[in-house]
Amino acid sequence: MPGTLYVVSTPIGNLEDITFRAVETLKKVDLIAAEDTRHTKILLDRYGIKAPTTSYFEYNKVQKTDYLLKVLKEGKSVALVSDAGTPGISDPGYKIIRMSLDNNIPVVPIPGPSGLLTALVVSGKPTDKFTFEGFLSNKSARRKNQLKKLKSEERTAVIYESPHRIVKALEDILEVYGDVDIALGRELTKKFEEIRREKVSASIAHFTSHPPKGEFIIII
Repeated sequence: MPGTLYVVSTPIGNLEDITFRAVETLKKVDLIAAEDTRHTKILLDRYGIKAPTTSYFEYNKVQKTDYLLKVLKEGKSVALVSDAGTPGISDPGYKIIRMSLDNNIPVVPIPGPSGLLTALVVSGKPTDKFTFEGFLSNKSARRKNQLKKLKSEERTAVIYESPHRIVKALEDILEVYGDVDIALGRELTKKFEEIRREKVSASIAHFTSHPPKGEFIIII
C-alpha cells in the first residue's frame, strides 16, 4: 500500500496559530517536504517535532517530485508544508499533489491558516464572491493587463505583492482602477501587523515615505 501525502497548513506568522491536528500530523509522518527547511525548522523546534525534512521549492520541484513519489510508493507518509499558510497556494505544492493523485496515492488535507482569507475577512470588502490572482507580473505592461482583466470582474480581487514592488503595483492600480478604496494587509498575525483601509493614493504616499517590509496582500 502506498503512503499518504498530508497537505498541512502552517502559521502565516504567529506560531501559535497552528492546529493540534497539524502538530500531531507533523510528528507522525516519515518525511516533511518544506519550501524552506531553515524556515520550517523554527516551527518544528517550537513544537518538538523531530521528523526529517527535505526541501521542495520552485526550482527543484521536478527532481524532488520524483523523489517524493518514490518515498510515498514505498508506503511512507509525507507532509507537505509551505513557508506560511496553506500549501499549493502560490507555491510549487500543486505539482506533488497532482502527481500523487495521478498515482493513486491518498492526499489528505490538514486545514489551517491562509493568508488570503485572513486579509480578505478583515478588509471590509465583500467576501461572498472573490477572485484570487496571486502575485502580479513583475513587468509593468503585463501587470496593467492583469489589472484591466480584474477590473472587469464584479468579484472582490485578492492580490499578493512583494515589498520591493508594492509602490509600483499600487501606481498601476491607480492608473487602471482610479483612486479607489483598497485594503492592504502586511505582516499579518505578526508583531508589527498592519492593515490599512484607504485610497490607493494614500497607500502610495505612505509606502513611498515609509519603505515597506514584509509581503503584502491587496484587496480591491
